[in-house]
Amino acid sequence: MNEIKCPKCNAVFQADESGLAEIVRQLRENEVKKALEEKESVWKASEAKSVELATAKAEKLFQDKIAQQEQERIKASLQKEKELESLGNEMKRKDAVLELELAKKDTVIRELSARFEVAEAQKTLDIKNTVEEVEKERDALRNALKTKDAEYQLSERTLKDQYENILKAKDEQIAFYKDMKAKLSTKMVGETLEQHCEIQFNQLRSTAFPNAYFEKDSDIKTGTKGDYIFKESDAQGNEIISIMFEMKNENDGTATKKRNEDFLDKLAKDRNDKKCEYAVLVSLLEADNELYNNGIVDVSHRHPRMYVIRPQFFIPIISLLRNAALNSLKYKTELAVIRSQNIDISNFEENMNKFKEGFAKNYKNASDRFRDAIDGIDKTMNQLQKIKEALLLSENHLRLANDKAEDLTIKRLTKGNPTMTAMFGERKTEI
Repeated sequence: MNEIKCPKCNAVFQADESGLAEIVRQLRENEVKKALEEKESVWKASEAKSVELATAKAEKLFQDKIAQQEQERIKASLQKEKELESLGNEMKRKDAVLELELAKKDTVIRELSARFEVAEAQKTLDIKNTVEEVEKERDALRNALKTKDAEYQLSERTLKDQYENILKAKDEQIAFYKDMKAKLSTKMVGETLEQHCEIQFNQLRSTAFPNAYFEKDSDIKTGTKGDYIFKESDAQGNEIISIMFEMKNENDGTATKKRNEDFLDKLAKDRNDKKCEYAVLVSLLEADNELYNNGIVDVSHRHPRMYVIRPQFFIPIISLLRNAALNSLKYKTELAVIRSQNIDISNFEENMNKFKEGFAKNYKNASDRFRDAIDGIDKTMNQLQKIKEALLLSENHLRLANDKAEDLTIKRLTKGNPTMTAMFGERKTEI
């Protein structure tokens, strides 16, 4: 019950919704009646003014006609006086002419009188016709007003019936979805949203996205995965755009309500792991949040190139991001060519560096072996020199030995040895 205060007597009374509706209906009827009375008064004033203007116009025309006829009569009278004066001078000799002229003047007067009567009758007829036309316009306005009133009432009833039918259908639809969500498990609710987005995309795939890839993310090498990945490339294989999608929904009866922000960090990680350019969260969470209900929400302040949308903006967000990517495709192509050239230069530099490293390694190995060989030769030469010196020393010893052998005699051998001297003396005597 609502309390209502009367603006005149300041009395306070209570009224329910039906009472308020009756008051609104009475006020509406009073306003309509007041508007009709105002229109009728305006029409009556306009009608009276029109009649007054028509009458004044007719009277003016009549007065102008009378004045014109009076001027003509005065002019004729003056002419007549002149003629009478002239005739007075010649009255005696022109009596026959005077009588004839008088007859003509009488004829003219009768014609003028007849014309005046005709003009008077025409004036009366014009006024009558004007009044009839005004009355016809008044009747037409009355009929049009009645028709508009009937159309207004019919439109009001039709709109009221349509509004009631819409409310009834909306209530039935809400009840249906509540019952459906109550019967669905959490997994089935999420799959329903995924199927909705996939069906929307497949309906436009052949016409709007013939070269696009839109499939579920099944790669869990990094530990987590998103729901869907959208990718599109041109005829040369250059990637135009890539989007990581995450779909989130929940039952109305879920005890712990999730927020969209709870899934942004995971979505950013999945986007980075799968090397996607954009990330989009398709969410039915926070159904009463006007921020997400108004359209596409840019959350780049949390994570770069990330958006949160409702399911009805699924195709529009793909189209917007795709069109923006197509505009920058030329620059991406040029960048890819430059990158390819840089890769070729990098590969050439890498191969040259590998050759230089290999050549330096081989040179070092060969130099080490050459140095080892030189050292071996030096060691061998030193060894040979030592052998040479030893041989020379041996030769010297042999020469000395030979010299000693050549200087050896029996006399020297027996010198200081009487026994041997005696034996060799006896041997010599025997010979």
